[in-house]
Amino acid sequence: MNELDGGGAESARAGQDARASQDRPALRDHERRNQLDWDADSDAYQARHAAQLDVHGGLAWGVFQIPEAELRILGDVAGKDVLELGCGAAQWSIGLARLGARPVGLDLSARQLEHAREAMTAAGLDFPLIHGSAEAVPLPDASFDVVFCDHGAMTFADPYRTVPEAARLLRPGGLFAFSHGSAFADVHWAIGDEAPGTALVHDYFGLRSFEEDGSISFQLPYGAWIRLFRDNGLLVEDLVEPPAPPDATSSYRDAASIAWSQRWPAESIWRLRKER
Repeated sequence: MNELDGGGAESARAGQDARASQDRPALRDHERRNQLDWDADSDAYQARHAAQLDVHGGLAWGVFQIPEAELRILGDVAGKDVLELGCGAAQWSIGLARLGARPVGLDLSARQLEHAREAMTAAGLDFPLIHGSAEAVPLPDASFDVVFCDHGAMTFADPYRTVPEAARLLRPGGLFAFSHGSAFADVHWAIGDEAPGTALVHDYFGLRSFEEDGSISFQLPYGAWIRLFRDNGLLVEDLVEPPAPPDATSSYRDAASIAWSQRWPAESIWRLRKER
């Protein structure tokens, strides 16, 4: 086994021990609902998407799996303490561990973490996995050099709680990066449809949360995101809006959605730096 050490990993192990001896914070309604939904869907989700998520060794962004080697969102992670918020089966964290990072994976779904443990064992790796919410992470301040997720918790958790948590957990100068669906796509995407359309169907200034198929996701207007970041000492370094590649395929999207995503931004990747 590859035993990982360092501040973030040590803090995570200590946090796991502490959580074993005390009650977890009560989950809010949307957290409970999302937890139930992900626990129920985890096996089917991995069956649908695991093959695509493994194509680039876990190191690729979004529903079209654009390689990190191409986008360079996280940069060099060797020797860094990295927290993945909403790690699922830990494909990303496993890939980062192979690059020399010291990852910690956190997920609200116990069943997703079972898949993560199986994948870690198969990869011959060992790093901490925490069953908990990204809205109240049971780890000390300034534990990490990088906090990130690819969709994950930044899609399914309240940003007015996750963004302050990410800022708290980062060391000065640390990187916060995450991908999620774009606000542009959300205002064009009717609940229940398989793809966004060309008509505006949701109020832009009312963007906050969406409920569909038992789960709740979150979104903000671009200006609200920027104000939230700045209020928490996070400076915007980049906003990447990658189009679907010309030859794109995806286990997440049908042909109509892929065609739409080649014309308009369906996903956003924020890259932020904590003030020193």
